[in-house]
Amino acid sequence: MHHPGPPRFEAVGSTIDLAPRDPNPAGSYRWHIANAPETSTVTLGDDAVEQFTPDKPGTYTVALDAPDGTHHLTIRAFPASYAPPEPDPTQSGSGISGSGFQSGSGFQSGSGFRSGSGIGSGTTAAGYDSGGRPRVQLFARVDGDEVVFTAEAETPPSSDAPGEHLDVEFHADDRDALDTDDLIVDGHEARVSVDALGEYSRVHAVALGETFSVADTIGVSVDDGVEIERLNEPPEWGKDVTLYEVYVRTFTGGEAATFEAIGDRLEYLAEMGVDCVWLSPVLQNDDFDHGYNITDFFSIADDLGTREEFEAFVDRAHDHGINVLFDLVLNHSAREHEYFKRAEDGDPAYRDWYEWTDEENDVPGTYFDWPYIANFNYDNLEVRRHLLDAVDEWAPIVDGFRCDMAWAVPTSFWKEVRDRVKSHDSEFLLLDETIPYIADFHELCFDVHFDTTLYHNLRQIGNGAADAETIHDAIDNRAETGFPDHAGFLLYIENHDETRYAEDCGREQAFAAAGAIFTLPGVPLLYAGQEIGEETRREKVEWAAADEELRDHYRTLIETREDHPALGYHGSYDPVDFEASHGGVVAYAREAEGERVVVVLNFGPDTESVALDADVETTDLVTGEDVNAPDADIEVDDVVVLRA
Repeated sequence: MHHPGPPRFEAVGSTIDLAPRDPNPAGSYRWHIANAPETSTVTLGDDAVEQFTPDKPGTYTVALDAPDGTHHLTIRAFPASYAPPEPDPTQSGSGISGSGFQSGSGFQSGSGFRSGSGIGSGTTAAGYDSGGRPRVQLFARVDGDEVVFTAEAETPPSSDAPGEHLDVEFHADDRDALDTDDLIVDGHEARVSVDALGEYSRVHAVALGETFSVADTIGVSVDDGVEIERLNEPPEWGKDVTLYEVYVRTFTGGEAATFEAIGDRLEYLAEMGVDCVWLSPVLQNDDFDHGYNITDFFSIADDLGTREEFEAFVDRAHDHGINVLFDLVLNHSAREHEYFKRAEDGDPAYRDWYEWTDEENDVPGTYFDWPYIANFNYDNLEVRRHLLDAVDEWAPIVDGFRCDMAWAVPTSFWKEVRDRVKSHDSEFLLLDETIPYIADFHELCFDVHFDTTLYHNLRQIGNGAADAETIHDAIDNRAETGFPDHAGFLLYIENHDETRYAEDCGREQAFAAAGAIFTLPGVPLLYAGQEIGEETRREKVEWAAADEELRDHYRTLIETREDHPALGYHGSYDPVDFEASHGGVVAYAREAEGERVVVVLNFGPDTESVALDADVETTDLVTGEDVNAPDADIEVDDVVVLRA
């Protein structure tokens, strides 16, 4: 089936990538415009992959003539004034190792009750201004012989207008039997007869305010009964998981880095409370230890082991209750890849596989002047076919993909990858590395997103350049930029591209930052050796020099998070007012399943007495100790979690 996928929601002037799915490079494909607003003059060319830019507001239907027939795609174009701001990852330092942040002058001292300072503090994601996007969550229920779709629309945190004043549009999916005209719409609700749904139908909803939301989607199966699924929800296992990045060539310390040796440490990770590992790339590469310069997308790197040994490692991980994420690198290959060498030599069969910055001098396209890679040309169907085949090769073996440089790959391709892997395993997890994050990537692309804003703010807080209450800004920024409430976020303070937190900010601050990533909404990530105070970024982990106090701290935080639903995926988040002597303190409440807790973090160098504007018990759920203070409510070394 070469259908180009779900309907697209864009603003006039935005460019949309059109490509056949599951392409046969030898096949014939042609795009044309079947319907367009009356005054539109937009046209399409004759290539299999086209760029479409709507020139007038309204609804377009583009048609793809493919070997298996003609397929239609709806494109809803809103006025250009509705266009949300678009961050530019190439201006954000994405992927630049050791970026860190410069120290400031230290925390500001003060008194009086404090709470989050809100968006606009200068700590939001790069590329976004204050004033954000509406959001929508779509739900469905069976009502007699009808299915009722209800859209819960919300304005961004910076807005004073309630969500009910937003408009909502409902659209059927061109791939299914259901037609948009079959939907009976009344405000934020749409009804349809079960008989109109066919075997399977998808309904999309988008909220409209000053701009438009990321769309949400419901799938409805009609077989023996009616089954409803929320297609943009992260898989259940990925909502409250503790993730651990294994930098494969240095994780084993002094031992040879093989799958067997890495597997020997799975018991340790399981005992820590880790239930998923993300492996840095394991495919054949050009011998840089990071592995991101791939020379063969279908073979396991010789130095790590055989394919059979890789599959045996995954089985061992599963035996320990640990899932495995495969690092999927689709933007580029190494310049040592056979196909790039052929392209560089002028082989016409491969010349068009790559982008060229200076074709006359054989300079390939890349980002950040990286010298050892070359960007793929996604206008070439053979490239798409090759990379889809690589997805098919590894998806059945692992539990998810961490998608490298996701922002540099066409959105249409990620939507196809998602449908491809989810059709075989609905619980397959997709994590995108996009810096700064992009809300549209939650629309039938990815489940969990790097929380780049929180990472930035925690670094600024740790080195004294920002108050700890900018954590509130980071959490608000998710909604402000348009992410729906069901989106998952990766909480991290280190990874293989960044300096170690303690090196940048200090050991005491590392204890507080650990408390943050295990008590804030999202998926906490530990980078290899982070839990033992490893000081180097990509060198061999010095397991024998472990900081046992820090490791015990992490182990206890993991247990606390597992024991208290309020700290998990479904827990709400609210700032809590407090009184403290400096700006390195922050307090917030989490609540779920009838449990409410208050978390207090202290990034200062000394124990801090904190007066809370909340009724709390004084037994810390992390340590079990009484933290009652004689001249305030509580004493906080780095993190406390208290029942409210």
